Amino acid sequence: MVEERKVEEEMERSVRDLRRRAQQFLGLKVEYEPPKRIIQWGEYTGIGKFEEPSEMPKEMRDLLLKMLTVQADTEFASIEQHSDTIFTAPTPSDRVKVARIMVDEMRHGWQITQLLDQFGPEGRKAKEWVLAVRLGNHRLQAFNTPFSSWEDVLVFTFLVDRVGIYQLRAFEGSSYGPLARAIPTMLMEEQLHVNFGFDGLKRMLKDSYQGVKNRERAQKALNKWFPMALDMFGKTGSKSSEMAVRYGIKRWKNEEARQMYLREVEELINELGLEMPDPNVGRKVL
Repeated sequence: MVEERKVEEEMERSVRDLRRRAQQFLGLKVEYEPPKRIIQWGEYTGIGKFEEPSEMPKEMRDLLLKMLTVQADTEFASIEQHSDTIFTAPTPSDRVKVARIMVDEMRHGWQITQLLDQFGPEGRKAKEWVLAVRLGNHRLQAFNTPFSSWEDVLVFTFLVDRVGIYQLRAFEGSSYGPLARAIPTMLMEEQLHVNFGFDGLKRMLKDSYQGVKNRERAQKALNKWFPMALDMFGKTGSKSSEMAVRYGIKRWKNEEARQMYLREVEELINELGLEMPDPNVGRKVL
């Protein structure tokens, strides 16, 4: 109990720092609600959250281990993709922001691998795989695709990191207590990432000298990353997705989250003055 309280106090300090950063640098007001200790949805609604994998039914434990492995993989894969950008970003300010993103993703990856350790030998094996895998062999195609331009970086953080926010929001309040307590800090940091991408695209499109050319480049990058972002939500009607909601691990099924995402990004893409890509074109996971 003492150790758990120390973790919660550290998380609350991190949240206060993130709230200050968001207000100072982006003018954002970030609200924080501590995770509840009671399961809020699914067949275990109303009982205390699971604190150890050994407390879970085997089916739930196996599913959560799989989901955490994918989540950790995306965090470290993002660092790999950004590794050259820290040297090639167009301005010193952009390089600092990319470095900040990489630091955040490293911390997120570390947090999830700490959770994997709690799953015993299977979790440690998954952790070893996550730390060893490289570009081309990650679980999701969006993280096997290298950046080839600055607009790739901006659209990736605008679209793909935004999917990450939906994935984290789906875990928010999870029936697995250690995961629920890790989510608030990660969620607020990811919000900083998507704002970096969106604001960068706005600046790029307002460049009067390169205006038309920049718009074509931005649209091309948008068309490239959009189907990969939608595929990240997983298959429609997935049994694993339904099981995750039933066990209280995630709050939404795949298609529910994807439709919420589509409504949000359509509004933002229209604000940028770009064309909304067809959500059925280029998809590999339906």
